[in-house]
Amino acid sequence: MITNAIQLQTDVLIIGAGAAGMMAARAAADEGADVILSDKSLIGRGGATILAQMTVAVALGEAEEDSPDVHFEDTMKGSRGLADPSIVRAIVDRGPEVILEAEGYGVKWARTADGRRSQAFAPGHSRARCVYVDILNTGGATVNGLKRAIWKDERIRRLKNVMITKIVVDNGRAVGAVGFDMEELRPVGIAADSVILATGGLTEVYERNSASTNMTGDGFVLAAEAGAELRDMEMVQFFPIAHLYPPLVGIDPIMWDPFRYKLGGRLLNGEEEEFMHRYNGEVAGKYTAARDQTTLAIFREVEAGRGTPHGGAYLDFRMVPEDKLKEAFGPVIEILRNQGVDLTRDMVEVAPMAHFMLGGVRVDEGMRSRVPGLLAAGELIYGMHGANRLSGNAITEALVTGRIAGETAARERNRPDGRGSAQDNAPIVLRSLETELPRLEAFWHPTEVDRDTASLQAFKRKLQAVMWKGAGPLRTEESLTAALAEVRALRAELDAIALAKPGKFALPLAEKLEAANMLQVGEAIVLAAIERRESRGAHVRLDYEETLPTAAGFSLTLSERGDWRLSPAAPAADA
Repeated sequence: MITNAIQLQTDVLIIGAGAAGMMAARAAADEGADVILSDKSLIGRGGATILAQMTVAVALGEAEEDSPDVHFEDTMKGSRGLADPSIVRAIVDRGPEVILEAEGYGVKWARTADGRRSQAFAPGHSRARCVYVDILNTGGATVNGLKRAIWKDERIRRLKNVMITKIVVDNGRAVGAVGFDMEELRPVGIAADSVILATGGLTEVYERNSASTNMTGDGFVLAAEAGAELRDMEMVQFFPIAHLYPPLVGIDPIMWDPFRYKLGGRLLNGEEEEFMHRYNGEVAGKYTAARDQTTLAIFREVEAGRGTPHGGAYLDFRMVPEDKLKEAFGPVIEILRNQGVDLTRDMVEVAPMAHFMLGGVRVDEGMRSRVPGLLAAGELIYGMHGANRLSGNAITEALVTGRIAGETAARERNRPDGRGSAQDNAPIVLRSLETELPRLEAFWHPTEVDRDTASLQAFKRKLQAVMWKGAGPLRTEESLTAALAEVRALRAELDAIALAKPGKFALPLAEKLEAANMLQVGEAIVLAAIERRESRGAHVRLDYEETLPTAAGFSLTLSERGDWRLSPAAPAADA
């Protein structure tokens, strides 16, 4: 019998407290629901939004004539045929609303001299529609505004450093979740009418990535184990001009993009020639190629022997007058100079880096998964981006899908569909917790030792190297098959790692679970990539370079044994 468990009840449980999770909490509370917002990190400190530096795409029409219909058309075109029209429509239609809502929370979107909100152009969009705060701090400002919006609301209870390990499903319906509190090493059981997953992406599975270290794919595994469907897991977006060389301290690797927006920085190959016109017809000094196109172009130059010394391309601002550089870069210009980079005379090397998950949990327009009571939001879901994400669409997706998920969960909590209340679900959750604890103990401590038998960080780096080499930006049948074998071999290696039993803060226990989740989602990426025998958007097969005439997806579910099952999925427009 469990004696020290934390047992809680709520109307809506939200797992993940980035932008999507916090917006879901705000929305559910606005509908009168009691909310528990839980995160394995600190509230508002995990996830990808806080790191986002650039823009938010929304059809406000303040820079030029625009509409959600045009935003919809641009996004569908940019998705290379794989976006779900119903999800895109739901997001672009409510984009203007949530941007104004965020402004009410203190997110100060930049304005022009005449008082209109500034809207910038980004590749793939046909209008200047991307708002921003400070181009290097849009995400941080958005997160801070959402934190202010939820912090003093008595309906919203916040749980930090809680690792959720299982969604509790009873009679086919999600009724809560179980896990453990890392600080006190206490089991946690939370009964709820509805559960929203907002745990973010999975790009930590790659050697070169721009995400925070907690983007380990937890939500994809939690959803699939609960019975949800995943879609197009092979679709991982690689940010094309992430910093490669020289080494820099205190600089986000993807920071170059907004300055290229402003100044038209040139991409040059190792021979110091412009090359984008060869692939996309991009005009010198302009920035029009979408991310998947630029990524492929850089790798094509490297493959042809025209890469830079460290395997990328040069980014060149030397043609920009020094006063314009200082105006655009602000204090960053001195940070660079202090580390030996003078942009008036030096180029930097850039190369693609894993940046964003495009596939994910299949949901409907209300953000419901196929498991009743289980919803999802943010980067975790499939539908908005297809095979390529347009710049600026990520935060829009997080804010809108968070709001929709929160509204749906709160409004449906009292429906007379025969389900039990959170109070009724509490005994079910407790029984699940009593089953989950022995499973976790056996996973953490397969042998009785008083020390850790291996470094989990070293294990993660090994997996990241396998994924980058075999299932990174350029893929082949041979590389993917080799990666699949290595990922499966690593599973046995991880299972054999024994951890010492900690007294209090149980970070190694969480890290082993994260490593297991990384293996699971890594295998899903590889399996789906093997099946997609074409090149489409972010998925590039060197052995299948043509794009098939019909855009089709792949559905992934987990068997009771924990094995992935793949099946063809209907085109999103017909699904």
